[in-house]
Amino acid sequence: MKTMNSRSTRRAFLKRAALTGCALAATRIWPVSILQAREASDVLKCVQVGCGGRAQTHLDEVIVKRGQKLFALVEPDEKQLLQTKKWLESKGQNLDGVQTFNDYRTMFDKIGSQVDAVFVATPNHHHATVALTALDLGRNVYCEKPLTHSIAEARLVREKARSQSKVATQMGNQGHCMEGYRLLCEYIWSGAIGNVIETHSWTDRANGGEGPRPPSKPIPPGMNWDAWIGPAPYRDFHVDLHPHEWHGWYDFGNGSIGNMGCHILDGVFWALKCGHPTSIETEQIRGGSDERYPLGSRIRWDVPARAEMPALKVYWYEGLSATTTDHPYGQTHAARGDARNLPPILADLQQKYPDEYFGKPDGGTLYIGDKGVIFTGTYGERVHIINGDPNAGRPNVPQILSRPADIFTDFVTACRAGKSDTASPFEYGAQLTEFSILGNLAQKAGLHNKVEWDGPNMTVTNIPELNQWVKRENRKGWGMA
Repeated sequence: MKTMNSRSTRRAFLKRAALTGCALAATRIWPVSILQAREASDVLKCVQVGCGGRAQTHLDEVIVKRGQKLFALVEPDEKQLLQTKKWLESKGQNLDGVQTFNDYRTMFDKIGSQVDAVFVATPNHHHATVALTALDLGRNVYCEKPLTHSIAEARLVREKARSQSKVATQMGNQGHCMEGYRLLCEYIWSGAIGNVIETHSWTDRANGGEGPRPPSKPIPPGMNWDAWIGPAPYRDFHVDLHPHEWHGWYDFGNGSIGNMGCHILDGVFWALKCGHPTSIETEQIRGGSDERYPLGSRIRWDVPARAEMPALKVYWYEGLSATTTDHPYGQTHAARGDARNLPPILADLQQKYPDEYFGKPDGGTLYIGDKGVIFTGTYGERVHIINGDPNAGRPNVPQILSRPADIFTDFVTACRAGKSDTASPFEYGAQLTEFSILGNLAQKAGLHNKVEWDGPNMTVTNIPELNQWVKRENRKGWGMA
């Protein structure tokens, strides 16, 4: 799959690579063969694509704290770029020699062969294009969640990562590297709460909206708007998009599910080996439009029996509550005077058990087994079995899974060693992303319109018009035909 900005750009890159092939060893430009043989003490040449949101965390963890080399910054908004550079300088970073670009296609064309690791913190609709281009060049890639904007992109990225067996990939769901979700898996796999028949996950994020698209406005000075739009359908600049509100628009983000699903549903998908659900349905919705995700919703995934695990219902609650009360556990929090969209079963448990069990419940999951209940926080933290005794020790279960130091150390170590084995590689991240953003299809289908999903064939079987969101054509010049 070609992912450069055009065929001529790819030809130009390959021509330069051929002309400089004899000098690669002397100039420390790292093709895949040299990348694989790199000594562990070598410093990675890193490119940060997108300077908003999580980018500062990337730069702080990898450049400032771990001493890797910042090679280039890519950001279409000059104001955002300057703020990031100023922040780096305040951290004592010398930016002499750091190249800057306002279009990642230009960056890959000019310096792609010299890069060791690419860090992606763009809006979701750019994730796959950047990741595929980097992988096509044999570069290591760390990409924020969700890994892609669409399900078809997730499968393309997964396939491409498989073909690069010595290239490190990592999706930025940091909880996957922490103790909590690993302990959760060991609890569930050892039968600590018996058969898990349903889960309830929630977030306080309300990444959506309602009403028509705002009127067009002039493009802000210093903004490469065409590069910001990238592979999405073109539209004029307007408010409620940049730098963060893009999450709530179909064309650019994936709503609250895209923002937090790969964190909060990580334990569900991993510990319960969910694979492909057979159907997904929106049971409650508030707000939204033909272009915007809702401000609140409740969604159900129906997962068939897997090996020794029974059929499972996965519930997701996000944002603000609606007035719908047709949930098996009774009233929603709206009816109780709380605008938060929380599982009623959480309120029932909070009445029975002390606050130490849950902390601040801004997000988390309850795993309902036939022998008990497990709680995990947004990133898998605070994992414990709810048994009426907050001081009870942890069950004695075998440790099956490794315990990585942290997600950035894990990635940098793999890059240096020329290994693809990371804690949350694209092989896993693509599958978790796909499972999570299937919830977007249910939101687009509307209230109580069950979406029948043929996972192996990547097709909605009963509402064919939804398949336009399973695979979307990119705008001309942005690859992935």
